Amino acid sequence: MSMYAKDDIRSALATAAPEKAIDPSTPVKPAQWIEFLSHEPTEIGEHGSRTWTARAANLVLSYTEAKSGEVFSRSAQPDEYAILLYSESSPLHIVAGSESVSIGEEAFVVVPPGDSAITVMADGILIRLFSAMADDLREGALNAAAYAEPDLRAAPLEPWPDPVGGFRLRTYPLADTPVIPGRFGRIFRTTNLMVNFLAEEPAPRERTKLSPHFHEDFEQISLAVKGSFVHHIRYPWGPDSTQWRPDEHRQIETPSICIIPPPTVHTTQGVGRHQQLIDIFSAPREDFSASGWVLNADDYPSK
Repeated sequence: MSMYAKDDIRSALATAAPEKAIDPSTPVKPAQWIEFLSHEPTEIGEHGSRTWTARAANLVLSYTEAKSGEVFSRSAQPDEYAILLYSESSPLHIVAGSESVSIGEEAFVVVPPGDSAITVMADGILIRLFSAMADDLREGALNAAAYAEPDLRAAPLEPWPDPVGGFRLRTYPLADTPVIPGRFGRIFRTTNLMVNFLAEEPAPRERTKLSPHFHEDFEQISLAVKGSFVHHIRYPWGPDSTQWRPDEHRQIETPSICIIPPPTVHTTQGVGRHQQLIDIFSAPREDFSASGWVLNADDYPSK
């Protein structure tokens, strides 16, 4: 459900009904604000790369200050994963099975299941997204304790159909799909997640043009890679008033994520001089998929 202004392109989205009715007494998870550099790294590589891994209900995100020469391998990876490249990302050489690619520009990359290796060609940032099927990453996440009890309001991950032509290494340079009027951001999906590369904002967001809305049964993970943001969260009132929470309006610096639980009303406000946000969802969103905005829909069929 939305509270978008009429001139917000998302106001026309069809709202997908939840898979099943949710008892209003079901607990709502607290939102999580995670500034990576305020935590100890979850992993330090042989070349000095520092990685912070955090999880959501269905997703694991690894953010790395990568050093040239570092290799990040996955062996017998159970499902595909994604790499996000933005303007400050390291150039990479990626090998997956018999395929390989070198890329040094902004892009969305999908790595197939099985064995793979990412070699960092120069210092920079490496961002990887996995489903929660990756047991080692999920259990080693810096916020693993937040999911000691599952989020009963978040629908479990059910993979979407296999990609056309089967699983393989796929690269989608962002230069091929610039931000244009009439389409919201730059949205890509895989069988297990969806990513929206939002436009960089060269000024603070206008306070009178925010977009509060909520999701009935899925989390939103907002990854802030540039600038400074305030995430505004409003918790619903259930029948148990002892569980009510006050609104939250918290500023967070980058790099960071805010994990926004269902069904909180939320909106994010860029307050820095220049900022960039990337929104992540797992499983893929049905409303965005139905909108015609998904840029790799020809490769990845809808549910």
